[in-house]
Amino acid sequence: MRALITGGAGFIGSHLAEYLLDKGFEVSVIDNLSTGRKRNIAHLFSNDNFEFFQTTIMNEPVIEDLISRSDVVYHLAAAVGVKLIIDKPVETIETNIRGTENVLKFANKAHKKVLIASTSEVYGKQPHDKLKETDNRQYGPTTAHRWSYASSKAIDEFLALAYYKQYRLPVIIARFFNTVGPRQVGTYGMVLPTFVQQALKNEPITIYGDGKQSRSFTYVGDSIRAITKLMETDAAIGEVFNIGNDKEITIEELAQRVKKLADSSSEIVYIPYDEAYESGFEDMQRRRPNNSKIRKMIGYEPTKMIDEIILSIIDYYNNL
Repeated sequence: MRALITGGAGFIGSHLAEYLLDKGFEVSVIDNLSTGRKRNIAHLFSNDNFEFFQTTIMNEPVIEDLISRSDVVYHLAAAVGVKLIIDKPVETIETNIRGTENVLKFANKAHKKVLIASTSEVYGKQPHDKLKETDNRQYGPTTAHRWSYASSKAIDEFLALAYYKQYRLPVIIARFFNTVGPRQVGTYGMVLPTFVQQALKNEPITIYGDGKQSRSFTYVGDSIRAITKLMETDAAIGEVFNIGNDKEITIEELAQRVKKLADSSSEIVYIPYDEAYESGFEDMQRRRPNNSKIRKMIGYEPTKMIDEIILSIIDYYNNL
């Protein structure tokens, strides 16, 4: 079996490539290295079953060829991270929508199974606890660039499900809830690696907003096992699944945990959203998944809790 991973030099993609190679797959990776890093996959180049293509998913001849030679496609490539979304809204929208359109178009032509990586961001400002796949979505105005990422990923979902409905293309949609772990960087606004790097350098740990907002964090290995199991499950085709950890933590408490586990002398400081991003920036107060659907489908349960995850990231940065 050959798998194609778009965005395969990224944080999640590189872990997925490792996992599939260990399972005996041949693996092709395409990544333009805009947010992915060659260092993430450097150790895989000696594997005869691995190949890497440094180009964009907008490169239609290459993406068509790679899909035609693959048995399954994991579409992870996207413009991600709050900072990138705010700074480059055009790139966010075009990459996420046109890139997914290319993948689905050529997967449909060759009739290959596709997993589309989506995000808990699609729920927007939905305020209630334990979000489930059928919940309504609530966004801010189009004048707030912050919502362009959520909107573009929602369009990806609509398009994928349309291909399934109209052409019976076997697609599965996975909504990731704050997947974290070794290799993730804080460059584009990812909170946990940012906190860890600041703590290890004894620099101020910077919380945006009041820190009372809560999130649930999922270990990357749990996310990888979930999506690969979904791809092996025919009953998952044409469905949307949350993939997350339903144990939540406030950002303020997260900073305190990181400081303690890193044995850091860092000061914890608070920065208003308007200073961190842009005037009028909105954040969600909480985002916690209802995992009942994926639990019923594949028996999914998260295996690592937040302290163990933090320690794995501390260990990663200490050994770079």
